[in-house]
This record gives sequence, structure tokens and C-alpha cells, in this order.
Amino acid sequence: MFSTDLADDAQLFPLEVRHAKEFLAHMDRGREYIGRYVALPDVTADLDSTRAYLTNYARKAATDTGRLYGIRVDGTLVGGVLFRTFDVASGTCEAGCWLEPTMAGRGLVTTACRILIDWAFRERGMHRVEWHAASENKKSLAVAARLGMTRDGVMRQNDLHHGVRQDTEVWSVLAHEWPPVSPA
Repeated sequence: MFSTDLADDAQLFPLEVRHAKEFLAHMDRGREYIGRYVALPDVTADLDSTRAYLTNYARKAATDTGRLYGIRVDGTLVGGVLFRTFDVASGTCEAGCWLEPTMAGRGLVTTACRILIDWAFRERGMHRVEWHAASENKKSLAVAARLGMTRDGVMRQNDLHHGVRQDTEVWSVLAHEWPPVSPA
């Protein structure tokens, strides 16, 4: 197993089925906050569903169609990043993230996503990395902007989440645009 440092006290590591109890405890701590715009807390409601979720991503990793990584701070799982989809044939993948509210503002997700995106372009030869987020999820959209992504458009009311239709913004960055140029 590998682990990559994000900060002195923070690491990025592959989430595996054996982390199910830890993952569920993490979801329980951040369930309401994380679930405001995404269904992840809904699909990891108990230990069995959490194992099923992690098993699904193990299958995706084995078939090269997705990846799932956790973020630990001081040894505690507090968030994660993923390739929800990873289509080598088309050269397109979708990255995403989640984080407990107590860890927001430290740049952990942005740093972790930079590592994933860099790997996708440099190691895997991907052409396009997408980011999908609810239009009301300003923190997620801010990550996309910090990653140098361009807002491609909005899918209006495409996502029914907790009985409310959400708009989804689609952002992307292309291989030739990576890494983004930092402002002077």
C-alpha cells in the first residue's frame, strides 16, 4: 500500500474494503454536511452498504474504470477524492471529492485532486478530466476553479437529490492545459 503526504499531518491513500468501519465512522461524523449536495452518505448508511460501496470501487480499480482515495489527518479519515469514472479508451474521466466540515479550508482536497489529475494526464495519458458539482455547492466549484478548470456549462435540474431537483455544473481541464499557470 502507498501513502502520499498532502501536508505534515495529512496523507492521501487508496481506500479499500478493509477500511469499511473507518469509512462509516467518517461518514457518520460528516453525514449531514457531506450529504447536502451528494448521495455518498446515502449509499454508505451502514456497514453492509459501506462495504458494498468500497467493493464497487475495488472492482472499478481492478477494471481501470475508477479509483477511490481517502484523506487522513493525524491518522483519522476525514475526506476523500475519486475518479468516479475513468474511461481510458475515450481519454475522459470525472474527478470528485468530499470532506468533513472541520477540515475545510486547509487545501487538502485541492492538493489531493492535483495529484490525481497529474497522474491521469502524465501517467495514464488521459485527454480530459471533468468535475461535476451542484450549482449550489460553492466549495466544490471553488476547487474546480483552483484546479484551473473551465466551466463548460450547466445541466439544468438533472439531479434529483433528497426530493429537490439540482442543477449540475460541468467543469473540465484538458491535458494541454495542465498544469494550470499560476497567476503572477
